[in-house]
Parts: sequence; C-alpha cells; structure tokens
Amino acid sequence: MSKIISRMFELNLPRNRSAFLWGPRKVGKTHWIRNHLLDATVIDLLNTDVFAIYASRPALLRDRFRHHTRLVVIDEVQKVPALLDEVQWLIENDNVQFLLTGSSARKLKRGHANLLGGRAWRRTMVPFCYPEIGGLDLEEAMLSGFLPPHFLSPDPQEDLRAYIADYLKEEIAAETLVRNIPSFHEFLRIAAITSSELLNYTNVAREAGVSQNTVRTYFDILEDTYLGIRIAPWKKSRTRRLIQTEKFYLFDVGVANYLSGRHPKIGSADFGKSFEHYILMELKAYQAYRNPDLPIAFFRSASGYEVDFILGDREVAIEVKGSARVHEGDFRSLHALAEDGPLRHRIVVSLETEPRTTEEGIEVLPWREFLERLWGEKLQIGR
Repeated sequence: MSKIISRMFELNLPRNRSAFLWGPRKVGKTHWIRNHLLDATVIDLLNTDVFAIYASRPALLRDRFRHHTRLVVIDEVQKVPALLDEVQWLIENDNVQFLLTGSSARKLKRGHANLLGGRAWRRTMVPFCYPEIGGLDLEEAMLSGFLPPHFLSPDPQEDLRAYIADYLKEEIAAETLVRNIPSFHEFLRIAAITSSELLNYTNVAREAGVSQNTVRTYFDILEDTYLGIRIAPWKKSRTRRLIQTEKFYLFDVGVANYLSGRHPKIGSADFGKSFEHYILMELKAYQAYRNPDLPIAFFRSASGYEVDFILGDREVAIEVKGSARVHEGDFRSLHALAEDGPLRHRIVVSLETEPRTTEEGIEVLPWREFLERLWGEKLQIGR
C-alpha cells in the first residue's frame, strides 16, 4: 500500500498571473498538478505525440487557446522553447493564465529563449522535506534520498540505478547538453564524492579525465538542470581573510551516496558528510517554500575556521555534527565567527538527544528539534 504524503508546495497564483514551476525530474511536479489542478488543461511535452505536434507547429498553441478561461499547464516547457513566444502573446493579448513546468533551464538560457520578462512568477519544487515525512530513519534516508519515488520505494537502490541510467545520462545527452556520456558519468561520480566540498575544477578535471573548461560546463549543467547546488562563501568579515571559493552539493543525498558508493553509518565520517548534506536539503526546502529570498552561505577562513551554513544577514549560524556528543572543540568556528559581529543564533545541529545551551549562548540541538524550530518559524529568520 502506497503512503499518501501531503506536500508543502503551494502555488498561490492569482487569476491574473502566470508562473514557472522549476525542479529536478521525479521531484513530483506532474503528480502535484494532476492532484491539485483538476480543472487545468495540461499539455504534456513528455508525450511524444504531443511533443511532435507542438515542436513542428508552436503557433498551434495560439490557435487552440485564444480566449481560454482555464489555467493552461505546459509540462517540461524547455523541450519546445519556441512555445514561450506564443505564451507571451496569449498572456498579453488574451490574458490566458499559464503554469510552465521545467526540469532544465539550460536550453532556454543558451538558446536565448523568451523567459517572459517578469510576466511569470517563479516557483520551485524540491525533494521531500521534514514536515512532509516527519519520522524518518536517518541511515535509511541517506541511502534512499528524498526524491518521492525513491524514498517510498521498497527497493530504492534499483530505482536510483534506473534514475542515473535513464535520466542523468541518457536524457541529459538527448537534450544535447553533453555528447561524451562516459566522461560525463565519470564526472558525476567525482562530483558525488566531492559533494559538500569546495569547488576545485583542477582536481575534478584530473580525476574525470577532461579539461577544466569541460568540468566547468558540467557543473553548470548540473545547476541548470536543478541537479546541483552552489553555496556561496560568506564575504563580510572585517577581521579575517576568507576563502572565496564556492561549495557544491548534488541536489539529493541519496543520489550523491549512490554515485559515490557510500553507505553511511551513524558515527562514520561518511555519515557526517551525508548528515550535513541532508540539513542543507532542509534549508533549501525552507528557502523554496517559505523564504525564497533567504541567503544561504558558509563561513571559511584562511586559517581553517569553518561554519557550515549562515542564514540571512548573520541571523543564524549553523554547524552540523553527525555525532551523539558535541564537545567544546566543536564550538571553535562559531566562536571565531562571533568575534566578527553579533549573531542572532549560533546552533550546532547534532544527534544529541536533548537540547542544551552553553555558557557562551551556543544552542546544541537534536536534529529533529532544529527542524521543528526552522519549519515552525521559531528562528525568526528575516524578521
């Protein structure tokens, strides 16, 4: 029996507005549309017959939907970028309302497609998050990841294998994003191994056996297809020399662990890395659904101090520790960051079972407690 999970995503679209809905493939966009937009007209460009019709005659959209009064959904709109000119015409001249979904913005950007110049709002859907699933087994979730069909699967490893083979390689190649599939697959493995680390194009290029320019292109592809996340370094220190290199994470911890061959167990270094990745996924979900303008950065000084995440303008500093006991030495980087100016919250997210606060005001929170506070708006981010 399949489990029914209520998603946090809300469209919140007034009648006189249209929107793009972005997100990686298999994140649940189509399922949500079919269950929540029952009166909408859906054009599914993954259907080969539908794709062929609109690819050969984009103007057919205008002929069919002039004076249309219901919402029109175009699923995977990046497959026929020329449709966006027709969408703009219908919005401007007939006030037709559209929801345009996509799992890749790369072809639209590179082809200088019409992104509607502010005529469409932006929405994002991400993998499952804590309020949607609640009581999860961390070790199991690190392996399955949080894409709905994988998280709910009785055999997530088989589904992950199919996802890697059918989408991350073949479909990306089919969209002419890459031509050398073997090198791209090796790059994916290296990107997964180094996920959560500072971007080092030279090292990745050497390990993957391709040029630095190719590696830069591959990272851009992952970001444009919503399969990768860049986290910017904190740059506002007045007293310390900071590392200016970005960090990179794959979009899903299960995909990263499958590609890298990791099987993280609590207490291992691999688990600590995966746990940090998971907390970032929750922060990105909170950003997508509750606070789209929320800056997420990390702090790393040239002398070696590092804080995993900084939210907002010094509102919340987060250090992630995948251990059952946090020690005094684990606070060093948070102390260093505080020397540069006040912070509303300094938090260590861990596997400890009870919350506590140190004499210096650092909160040590069990991971569930942290997520309850985050999603319950108790951190008052942006207020």
